[in-house]
Amino acid sequence: MLGREANYFVQSQLMSDPSSSETPLRTTFKIRLNGHTLAIATVGQAYRFLTNYSLVGWLESRALHDSAVAALERAADNAILAVQATNAVRALLVSAKLL
Repeated sequence: MLGREANYFVQSQLMSDPSSSETPLRTTFKIRLNGHTLAIATVGQAYRFLTNYSLVGWLESRALHDSAVAALERAADNAILAVQATNAVRALLVSAKLL
């Protein structure tokens, strides 16, 4: 029987790093930010955008942000969940008035 620490280690080894995921989203989001257009087409790109940029809009939509990040983490391990991740990212970007 695995101890708690060993079980966590096994689970963390099985989960892929969402920031490096090349799983395609169902659409490419084109966002204007600071005068530049940013294209987000993969789970990894969306995950990095949502976790690296500290936009005021994220604070206003904290629940949507957390939901989108969680959906991207699940989609990094299971490409079938890319549709749900795309929808969660879209809802957040619309709420933050980036789309």
